[in-house]
Amino acid sequence: MLFSDSVLSIKNIGKERAKKLEKLNIYTVNDIIEYFPRAYDDRSNISKIKDIEKDKKNTVIGRIVGTVQNIKSKNITISKVKIFDGETYLDIVWYNRAYIKKALIYSREYIFTGKVIEKYDKLVMESPDYEIIDNTKENLSNGRIVPIYSSTNKLSQKILRAIIKDVLDEMLDKIEEFLPKGILEKYNFCDRPFAIENIHFPKDEESFFKARERLVFEELFLIQIMLFKIKGFIENKETDINIEDKDINDIIEILPFKLTLAQQKVLEDIYIDFSKGKVINRLIQGDVGSGKTVIAQIVAYIVAKNGYQVGLMAPTDVLAKQHFEGFKKLFDKLGIECVFLSGSQRAKEKKEAIAKVSDGSAKIVIGTNAIIQDKINFKNLGLVITDEQHRFGVRQREDFGEKGKSPHTIVMTATPIPRTLALILYGDLDISVIDKLPPGRQKIDTLYVNSTYYERVYKFLKNNADEKRQAYIICPMIEENEKMELKSVLAYTQKLKEEVFYNYRIECIHGKMKNDEKQDIMDRFYKGEIDILVSTTVIEVGINVPNATIMLIENAERFGISQLHQLRGRVGRGAEKSYCILLSDSKNKASIARLKIMVEHSDGFILSEKDLELRGSGDFFGTRQHGIPEMKIANLYKDTEALKLAQKVAIDLYRKDANLDMLENILLKQKIEEIFNQKQNNITL
Repeated sequence: MLFSDSVLSIKNIGKERAKKLEKLNIYTVNDIIEYFPRAYDDRSNISKIKDIEKDKKNTVIGRIVGTVQNIKSKNITISKVKIFDGETYLDIVWYNRAYIKKALIYSREYIFTGKVIEKYDKLVMESPDYEIIDNTKENLSNGRIVPIYSSTNKLSQKILRAIIKDVLDEMLDKIEEFLPKGILEKYNFCDRPFAIENIHFPKDEESFFKARERLVFEELFLIQIMLFKIKGFIENKETDINIEDKDINDIIEILPFKLTLAQQKVLEDIYIDFSKGKVINRLIQGDVGSGKTVIAQIVAYIVAKNGYQVGLMAPTDVLAKQHFEGFKKLFDKLGIECVFLSGSQRAKEKKEAIAKVSDGSAKIVIGTNAIIQDKINFKNLGLVITDEQHRFGVRQREDFGEKGKSPHTIVMTATPIPRTLALILYGDLDISVIDKLPPGRQKIDTLYVNSTYYERVYKFLKNNADEKRQAYIICPMIEENEKMELKSVLAYTQKLKEEVFYNYRIECIHGKMKNDEKQDIMDRFYKGEIDILVSTTVIEVGINVPNATIMLIENAERFGISQLHQLRGRVGRGAEKSYCILLSDSKNKASIARLKIMVEHSDGFILSEKDLELRGSGDFFGTRQHGIPEMKIANLYKDTEALKLAQKVAIDLYRKDANLDMLENILLKQKIEEIFNQKQNNITL
């Protein structure tokens, strides 16, 4: 049997069981080996029946005395049997498990684990797990630290444990060690076969912790090296871009507000970067409305006044245009020319802009990814700024940087990312966080309601419009889908126009529209010519309409916490009180928990930590879709120290042997290539 073989090659697995395993994303022998437990139940402490504790889980060994009785009571079948451990008797019961009568064999000895309660002045063990005492076989479900796996209703824990044990018995000796010997010895990590065996079936507590320590490090270490392979190993290089004049008084004087302490701290970080004489690679994280853009404007001013050009790339036409208008309004007063570049521009306008970029007269260049097209040639690019970095691929970020000779790089994102995950996704960047909102930003009241509230919600929107304020309504789809009961923008807008808001000005916007059409609607909404804008998440990022005070999100369960927070951030930008209404009829526990978290918290960074805790690191921020191997055991919420160590070891290794060609690194190189070949089709970091 090979690690790459289908699960059908494993004994006791036929087509039906293989289908059940597929639902757990288990397809191969290796998938079985790396299907790590989600929890453990310590059943190693076996008690005498006379010593069992009431209202706690106990493990006992006893012989079946008498036959199992199935007693029918109303709609319940109670299966009851008595056991004896040589000193004391104990009654055991199960509910609606009539098969127990045939499963338990009279006079045979079993090990039982279950909660003990007091009933009719007697102690009774309810619905325990059990296993026959067989000295020729190892007990997997009792009398030891027992693994608990994520599973489906149709695949029991006992079956999963038996399958995994069978595979380990056959394959454990074939598991190769790929971590370099020097790393294993320096950090006292156990070898891989020991780790795999003891993560599934720990011999004792110490063995479990050694196994987990090794496998968590291994996982984070591999991810870090994968990122070096995908993104390149970047260390801040010397730069010829000379920033001598850092005086920002001129731009500070014309800003309509004072910088917050959090903004000043980020500027200090960047000042220190400039003084080092190295290429800046910095990620600026800031919650919705925290003032990242003004940081970008000030740094752009510093670079431009030192004779260099600045490029800013945004993911959408609407956001890029908004940035351009904001920059132009400010920089016109400073005598610095800004130009705009977009794929939707008229040919003449684009040609003029390209010429100004080429001859260097345009010091600030703002656009979509049109800014990185081959025909765009900067004369003297000193700084590249990427807004909402996660919307762009690795290649786009690299292409942008290659427009100049090692320009400084600033990446901005309003998507709250836990610091630990940011260290992974942007491990090549220094990180600054704007962790406080500017004074005057309105707190947005968030409400979670179901469809029985429609009448009240619509009345709320009408009153809002009557008071000359505006609202967004977000739908998850553009067109109707018969298979899914989800609100669509087109059909819903038509219904609202005809049946609900017929006396109000209502429009819809979505991603399939032409850019000019979208821009026209957004311009009219900004000017107050539209009362209610129905939209998909095309307005998620960067839209700034201070008069919009209500955000209604239909089918809110369809969105993640980060997306909901971004959408909520489109309101609360003016002086008036603002509201976000999450509307959902979902009964899904995870969805309900997510929406309740949104109601309870408004801080994006707290939300990001809650999201990481709720969803786990494998699925956070779409990492499964970003080409990063899924995390099967590491928990970024808890394993921060392991992450730091993994990054340190990965950096040290790359400095010593970037191509992993040394003999001691050959097996590691093979492992990385194996993972990379599986993942490389979908890398968009």
